[in-house]
Amino acid sequence: MRNTIALALASVAGAALTTALIATPAAAQETTACLITKTDANPFFVKMREGAEAAAAEHGIELQSYAGRIDGDVDSQIQAIESCIAAGAAGILITPSDSAGLVPLVQQARDQGILVIALDTPFEPADAADATFATDNRLAGELIGRWAAAQLGDAAADAKIVSLDLNAMVPTVDYLRNQGFLAGFGIDVKDPDVIGDEDDPRYVGRDVTNGNEEGGRTAMESLLQAHPDLNVVYTINEPAAAGAYEALRAVGREGDVMIVSVDGGCPGVRNVEEGVIGATSMQFPLLMASLGIDAIAQYAADGTLPEPSPGLDFFNTGVELVTDEPVDGLESMSAAEGLERCWG
Repeated sequence: MRNTIALALASVAGAALTTALIATPAAAQETTACLITKTDANPFFVKMREGAEAAAAEHGIELQSYAGRIDGDVDSQIQAIESCIAAGAAGILITPSDSAGLVPLVQQARDQGILVIALDTPFEPADAADATFATDNRLAGELIGRWAAAQLGDAAADAKIVSLDLNAMVPTVDYLRNQGFLAGFGIDVKDPDVIGDEDDPRYVGRDVTNGNEEGGRTAMESLLQAHPDLNVVYTINEPAAAGAYEALRAVGREGDVMIVSVDGGCPGVRNVEEGVIGATSMQFPLLMASLGIDAIAQYAADGTLPEPSPGLDFFNTGVELVTDEPVDGLESMSAAEGLERCWG
């Protein structure tokens, strides 16, 4: 898949990539690139680093990697960007913890001739970066929302839904997935950029998880106390889903509450296979990062910038539904198939 998209990028570069008008980047053999992720605690970002490291080795690029202590650790990302600017990096790949707050510092980097590519989470506004390589996060949410509604059938009209979101800052990826899920389920989204503003009686509550298992468990415990009749749980990612399941199992509710999620990591897909998660939307973080390094190498070589996918404001790295309970009219792969592709 990477080769196919890389060839597409090369084709676009020859026809439509824009020549950078800022300082001429260093030659490819002297290139330094930075990868800045939200945390190393989430296997999603570990896989992203693996993709960046492999591509950097292929291109002869020196890679400097940074990560926050937890999801939402903005200070660490600020320090990392400053270090990359000081090092004269040709490019920065970043999953921003604060999509709006980091924009002025990102602009400083771009003013220095550094190519900035957002991975997974777009900036606000998206054009604060030179490019974004990401999952279609709204579609990822929509797929599991449609699946959940179809699985419930007529009972979807009386569902009691809670969402386990990322953190209180409501980063772009959070509301895209959340609102995509609600829309896919058939809930009218009042404001596509706001979480929790719906007046549908089926959406009864939300809490934040910081995208990890402990946060998912704590949030699920709190929501169970407030809404003991809940029966559908959307989670921002699979570590949060695993924590939610543990909380449900502790009170004997694991058999009558549906959990859906987003990520498609191998542990998450195994949880689909074992019935912990009903369905998940698979992303491709290794591909995001490796293509990001490809783009930095190209920029360092000739100053060209990557183009977004047609009709979008970002480069779409793909998303696929994984479930062992397929529904009519919705394409999906089985957990067994997913385990062959998880985060490759």
